[in-house]
Amino acid sequence: MKKLTLFSILIIALYFSAAGQKVFSVQYSNQADVKVFVVKYESQADLKVFKVKYENQAGDNDGKWFFTEYANQAKRKLFFVDYESQADLKLFFVDYENQAGWKNRSKMSLMY
Repeated sequence: MKKLTLFSILIIALYFSAAGQKVFSVQYSNQADVKVFVVKYESQADLKVFKVKYENQAGDNDGKWFFTEYANQAKRKLFFVDYESQADLKLFFVDYENQAGWKNRSKMSLMY
């Protein structure tokens, strides 16, 4: 019985720690894991992003992002740059969840 309880606690802990794309926007570029730039047109983007309302809706590197309130809650810290040439990743924010996803799969490793 004790082993079962310990196992259950471990499974629950793993479930909550394996959250998807939880991100936090930092103030300074040296605090960021990834520098991002928001493009004007979908065709220019590496990743199309949909902002979800709730943490449990965040995807697993599929463009469904939840912006956390604190940096320590996020999987990745982002810095939004002013110029495209400064960015590691180019984003386009979409209006619908089913539009989210990678256009340039070679950049996927930035968000793992």
